[in-house]
Amino acid sequence: MEQTNGGTAQAVAFYSGHPISAALVLTRLRAARGGLVGLRPEELWAHDQDHFGGLAANDTLAKLAGIGPGSRVADFCAGLGGPARYYAQVFGADVTGVELTPARVAGAAELSALVGLQDRVRVLQGDVTRAPLPDGAFDAVVSQEALLHVPDKAAALAEAFRVLRPGGRVVFSDWACHSPLPPDDADLMWQGMAAQTLQSLDGYRDLLTRAGFVELHIEDMTEAWGPILRERLRMYQAMRGEAAAAGTPPGDDAFHRSYVRFVELILARQLGGIRAEGVKPPA
Repeated sequence: MEQTNGGTAQAVAFYSGHPISAALVLTRLRAARGGLVGLRPEELWAHDQDHFGGLAANDTLAKLAGIGPGSRVADFCAGLGGPARYYAQVFGADVTGVELTPARVAGAAELSALVGLQDRVRVLQGDVTRAPLPDGAFDAVVSQEALLHVPDKAAALAEAFRVLRPGGRVVFSDWACHSPLPPDDADLMWQGMAAQTLQSLDGYRDLLTRAGFVELHIEDMTEAWGPILRERLRMYQAMRGEAAAAGTPPGDDAFHRSYVRFVELILARQLGGIRAEGVKPPA
C-alpha cells in the first residue's frame, strides 16, 4: 500500500521553515541560562530531539541497533543532530548523519560545536538515496520518523545495506499507512509535512527484504504514538507564538493544519507508526 507524491524540494522547504530550529534552540538556552558559555550536551536534550518519544525512543533504538562505545553509526535524515549527539554522549558512539536541508546541516554543526562534540558527530549534506558514505563502514544505520519524506525508500534502504558492515543493523521508525488516505488527506499531508510514498507494515517488510536484510522485526507503534502526538500538537501550537516572538521560523499554516489532521488520522488508525529492524547478513 502506498500514498505517493514526488520530489525532495518540498521536504527542504518544510524543514527550512520548521518551528524546531537551531535558532530557536539557542534563543531558549540564552533566555534560560543567560548565555552559551560552557554549554553541556545534556542541556540541549530538552530542545533538540525532533522525533516521537524523546530520549526514551533514542535509548530503545540504540539498544536494538547495538550502539555502544566506539560504534560507528550512520543517521539517515539526521536533522539538527539531536539523536546523533545523544548517541555520542550517552553511548560513546561516533556518528555521521546525512541530511538534505542546508539550514539543518548548518544548525547541527553549530550545536555540536557548542557542546564540544564536533569530533564525534558530523552531519553531511546529502540525499540518503545516494548517501555520501563509504561501503561497509558502519555498525548501525538509524533513522527516526524521516523516511516519510523520501520518495524512493527502496533506494534509501539499499544505501543503508551498502554502508553497513556484514552483521550490521538498520533500525528506524517511520509513519505507516494502515489504509489508503483519501485524496484530500494525502494532499494535506504532502502540502503540510512533505509526506510521500507512505508504506504499510507489509510494504516496509517487502522493501527491507528486497534490500537484502534478514532477521526482520517490524513493530506497530500506532497505539503508543497516540498520546505522544497529542502532546506534540499542543507543543507546536504553543511554539508557533514563541517562534514568531523570537524571530525564528514558526511553521506555515499548512503545517499546523496538517498536524491537527495527522493526529486525528493516527487516533483513527488510518495512519500509524512502525519501528523496524533488520540485519545485513554476515559475510
